[in-house]
Amino acid sequence: MAESFDAIIVGAGFSGIYTLHALTKIGLKCLVIDQAGDVGGTWYWNLYPGAMSDTESYVYRYSWDKEDLMNYPFKEHYVKQPEVLAYLEHVVERHDLRKHMRFNTQMLSANWTDEDHRWHIAVTGDKKVRAKYLITGLGLLSAKNFPSIPGLNTFKGDLHHTAAWPKDYSVTGKRVGVIGCGSTGVQVITEIGRHVETLTCFQRHPQYSVPSGDQKVTPEYRAWINENWDDIFYRVRHSITAFGFKESEQSYHDASPKERLRVFEDNWKKGNGFRFMFGTFNDIATDPEANEGACEFIRNKIDQIVKDPEKARKLKPHDVYARRPLCDGNASNGETYFEQFNRPNVHIVDLKETPIERVEAEGVRTSDGTLHELDVLIFATGFDAVEGNYTRILIHGRDGVSLKDAWADSGPTSYLGVCMPGFPNMFMENGPKGAFTNQPPAIEAQVEFITDLIAQAEKVGGEAPVIEATSEAEREYSVLCENLAANSLFWKAQDNWIFGANIPGKKRCLRFYFGGMQAYRERLAECAADGYAGFKPLGGGVVG
Repeated sequence: MAESFDAIIVGAGFSGIYTLHALTKIGLKCLVIDQAGDVGGTWYWNLYPGAMSDTESYVYRYSWDKEDLMNYPFKEHYVKQPEVLAYLEHVVERHDLRKHMRFNTQMLSANWTDEDHRWHIAVTGDKKVRAKYLITGLGLLSAKNFPSIPGLNTFKGDLHHTAAWPKDYSVTGKRVGVIGCGSTGVQVITEIGRHVETLTCFQRHPQYSVPSGDQKVTPEYRAWINENWDDIFYRVRHSITAFGFKESEQSYHDASPKERLRVFEDNWKKGNGFRFMFGTFNDIATDPEANEGACEFIRNKIDQIVKDPEKARKLKPHDVYARRPLCDGNASNGETYFEQFNRPNVHIVDLKETPIERVEAEGVRTSDGTLHELDVLIFATGFDAVEGNYTRILIHGRDGVSLKDAWADSGPTSYLGVCMPGFPNMFMENGPKGAFTNQPPAIEAQVEFITDLIAQAEKVGGEAPVIEATSEAEREYSVLCENLAANSLFWKAQDNWIFGANIPGKKRCLRFYFGGMQAYRERLAECAADGYAGFKPLGGGVVG
């Protein structure tokens, strides 16, 4: 006999924890399941050297517990993996949520049945549970991407993906290769350069990375934050990025060359990739000339920082500055990402010039015949982002249609980033076409919308309420997302995971809402105020 709950919540990260708190507050019987051994979501697994959020500490947290905001400590401007994990553990204990959680428990399949208006869910251990509502907080960046390279299974050294880093594993004194230099690769390289015997960066695509500006939190800084929490989160909710800084209202074209240089330099010194893109000028992400101005500034910085001209040449990007904005982690000795390449033990291989031919027992062989001898090979190659964690699970909605098949032609889509037609009472947090912003505030907006929608359905739906988006609403929302992104230069960046281009064979399509945090929250509020427009009538009734 399957256990019965009002809601099954999959994932015990930022999304699952807040969803559990919110739904138990309205009286629902809930169960959180997670395949990990404890809470944390992504931050349970991200144990790689240098792992950190590139959002500043004071806005990479929940806003709904004011007392906790006032008192919970953070020691640096950027929160590192151990601190994020400790914070989420603290929230769970503070609100007594662990009693509703089961770990080492993976959802294997989920099937909706119209007969009882329930989700029937199979989990590890040959067990089954059933629930009125299925809420998935699977994470945007969780399904690991391993590129296909001949000979991987012949390597005699250690091979690790950054998203599955062994606890307490050390690279000190070893010959290390890193494949990939996106956000994670930049963090890893910045952290380990001074500890390893040699470090070889196998670079597929050079990055426009800026310093983070990380530093210790002073008592004065913390006092200022505590005095301004309300204003801080007002700015977060009424912004594009939800990163907490003041976003620029000035066009690049309205500034003189001298003023442009000053603005770029000021924001380079302050640090943070999103600040550099959105806090300098308001058209960096949309205007080619403004974008190239930012590109040229960063390229000049690379020339100034990196002493070896050949390394500098390889490190300089020449495409548009229109990927996820990056900042390095600043090593504990204060060095930045580009400064690592001034070390004689840190090397760079441009894979466009000399691609990897194969992995051999002793290391990596490139097309110029060089064997790069290694003890450790690190894959910082990212994820099958957004839908990867959904399509690997057998999720079947009405009439037995799988979520994977429902997305086969269009690519991953949804209504408002949370619901999919044909999948009643299923809600996705961080689902397709959610807001491209700092994630905790976006998650809060979605959780609060979903909770209010469920509360309303519980009032009018009897024992078996049904909440389902219409196909027309999903199509209209998808068109809206396409229109908002139409002028974005992000489309032009090569191999951009935001559109699925990092995975061979994956459909290239829009996966985010590019309207910003304020507009996304307004969209959710308008839907609720209009009687949950875009959803079928919140009906149901007793099912015999």
